[in-house]
Amino acid sequence: MHYGIGVVPARVRKPRDKAKVEVGVQIAQRWIVAALRHRKFFSLSELNAAIRELLEKLNRRPFKKRDGCRRSLFEQVDQPALRALPAERYDLSVWAKATVNIDYHVQVDESFYSVPHVLAQKAVEVRTTPTTVEIFYQGSRVASHVRARKAYTAVTLDEHRPKAHQACLQWPPSRLIEWAQKTGPFSAQLFRQILDRYPHPEMGYRSCLGLLRLGEKYGPKRLESACERALVVGAASYKSVKSILAHSLDLQPIPAQQEPPRGTGHDNIRGAGYYQ
Repeated sequence: MHYGIGVVPARVRKPRDKAKVEVGVQIAQRWIVAALRHRKFFSLSELNAAIRELLEKLNRRPFKKRDGCRRSLFEQVDQPALRALPAERYDLSVWAKATVNIDYHVQVDESFYSVPHVLAQKAVEVRTTPTTVEIFYQGSRVASHVRARKAYTAVTLDEHRPKAHQACLQWPPSRLIEWAQKTGPFSAQLFRQILDRYPHPEMGYRSCLGLLRLGEKYGPKRLESACERALVVGAASYKSVKSILAHSLDLQPIPAQQEPPRGTGHDNIRGAGYYQ
C-alpha cells in the first residue's frame, strides 16, 4: 500500500517459477564474483567500485540470441514504467495500549515520555517507530517525541508540565512523604532523596509508588528495614529496596560503617594544608 505495488511471491521450492531470476544469479556469479575471486580489497568502497565496473560491463554485454543488451532492454521496458519513491520513507510502527502514570509520563520499553498533564491516569494508545514515539488519546495525537536511545530516560516537554510542576493538585510531593512517614523515618528519608534526585519531583513519583506497593506486599516493618539498609549502603532507589526485600537482606544485621583507610605518611606527601 505504501509503494502502490503488489507482491506475488513464487512457490516454495519451485525454481522454475522464477527461472530468469535464477539464471540472473548464475550470470552475476560467473561474470562478477568469479572475476574478483583472486583480487584483494582493503575497504568496502574499493570493493563496491570494482563490482560497479564489472556490473556495467555485464549490462552492456550484447545478447547472443537477440538484439541489444541488458542496459538497452531496461531503458526500453522497465525504466518507462518506474515511478518516483514516496515522499516519506516507510516506517514499521508498533501499536500498544498504556495508562498514563500520575507523573503524566507513559513508559515505552525502558524510557518514559510525557503527555499533557490533564491526561494523567487516562488510557492512551502508543505508536512507536525506530525513531519516534507518538501518543494518541481518543484518536487524536497528543504528544510526539524523538525516541530515547538510553534506558531509563525521561523525555519531558515543558508544555506538558502543569503550573508549579505538580502532576495534579491532589498529588504534591508532600503527600508521598507523609505516606512514607507512616511507615517510618527511613522510608521518608529515602522518598526525599528520590524526589530530590530529579529536576522536577514528579519524575520520581513512579519509584515512590513502587515502594508503597512493596510495603503492601512485604509489610511496613520490612519496608522500613529495607529503606534503612539502602540508605546505609548508599543505594537509595526503588530497585535496590526491591532487591533487598526479595533476598531477605532486611532481616539481617546492617553492616557497620567503616572509616576510609588513611594513607601512609611519607616525606613527599604534603597534605591538603600545603595548598591553603
